[in-house]
Formats: sequence, C-alpha cells, structure tokens
Amino acid sequence: MVFTKHAARNIIGVVGNLISFGLFASPIPTFIRIWKSNSVGEFKSDPYLASIMNCMLWNFYGLPMVHPGSTLLVTINSVGLALELIYITIFFIYAQRNGRLKVTGFLFMEFVVMTALVSFTLKFYDNHEQRSTLVGIFCVVINILMYASPLTIMKKVIITKSVKYMPFCLSLATFLNGAIWVLYATVDIFDLFVLIASSVGVLSGVLQLILYACYYKAVPTLQVDDHHEKPADLQISVAVVDEEKA
Repeated sequence: MVFTKHAARNIIGVVGNLISFGLFASPIPTFIRIWKSNSVGEFKSDPYLASIMNCMLWNFYGLPMVHPGSTLLVTINSVGLALELIYITIFFIYAQRNGRLKVTGFLFMEFVVMTALVSFTLKFYDNHEQRSTLVGIFCVVINILMYASPLTIMKKVIITKSVKYMPFCLSLATFLNGAIWVLYATVDIFDLFVLIASSVGVLSGVLQLILYACYYKAVPTLQVDDHHEKPADLQISVAVVDEEKA
C-alpha cells in the first residue's frame, strides 16, 4: 500500500481533531467549579460566546453547499458548538442579572449575523469557490480575534512576573493545535484560510511559551488575592480543519 500525501493529510487531520477537542474540553473544570459554588465568580462569558460564533462559522464553511468534502471540519466544530452551548447555559444559570442580559444579547446578535451571512452567501453566490472565500474570510477574522484573546493574560504575566494565570499545558496545546493545522493546510492541498488562522495560533502559542520560560521561576512582584480573582480562561476553541474535497 502506497503512503500518499492524501493519506498523510488525513492522519494529520485526525491528530488535529484530537488536539482541538482537548481545547474545546479545557473549560470543563471551570464549569464544575461554577456548578459547585453556584456562582460564576470572576469568570467571564466572552470566550464561550466567541467560541459559539467561531464554531457556527466553521460549520457553515464546511457544509457541502459552501465547501464540499469537509466532513471532518463539520464534525469537530459540531462537537465544539455543543460543548460551548452547554458551557454558556451553565454560565447563564449561575450568572447575575447583568451577566444573563449580556449572554442573551450577544447570542441574539450572533444568530442574527449568522442568519444574514447564510442568506446573503446562498442567495448572491452561486459557486463553491465564491462561497468558501466569503465565509472563509469571516472564519479567519474570528479565529485571529480568538487567538489574540490571551494577550490580556500575557500582560498580567509580565506585570506580576507570575505564570499562575497562564497554564503551561493550555499554552502548549494552543501551539500544537496551530502547528498541526499549518501542516495540514500545506500538505497535498493548499488551504489559505486554514494556513492564516493556524499561523496566528502558532504565533500566539510561541509567545505564551516564551513568557512561561521567562517567568515560571520568577518571584511574583504582585500578590493577587485568590479569593477575588481566579485563573482566567485561556481556552481557544478553534478547529480550523478543512478536509480535502472528495
């Protein structure tokens, strides 16, 4: 049996799916903590709301009428979307009134945007190339914003000289997730959208790992009260998989 580039790309895609699932599942301990304490505490809904939008976009991108042959893309982002909806539901249950209003408002806006994008794409673009280009641009923009989200945590690391709020395993997973999809995007079939989004992921992961190497032995300059401030979420729910066309 000849080992082809096509087979290699599929194997890379499967590995990427496993890593992406790990990132999607990374907030589970956070929501167990929320459930046990009956409070969202200092945790924010922003990462999960952004992840819902991200998953919806990549799911639409992977549909047969937009980008045929992208079963792997739809599968991993469907799982991700289901998890994110569970997370945001738990957050909504235990949040205060203002938090619930924010979640409701943002979800409404996201569904309006998705409805508008789906309607516009299917009505005014009549071939796969045009549709995948338009939707792919939206996907890349959201992915870049999500990969850039840990910048606030990186700033905290520099100020406090402490990596307490930037878990090493999650930073490493971010780097590996980006790296595997960069490889996927360049093997057998070139995919510009996956390459751009994943390259930003690699850069984000590298910066986090460099900071970790610089500060993991450093003496913190600021003491943070753990009772009032909890480790922030660095979860990046991205699955920029793009399976080759059948």
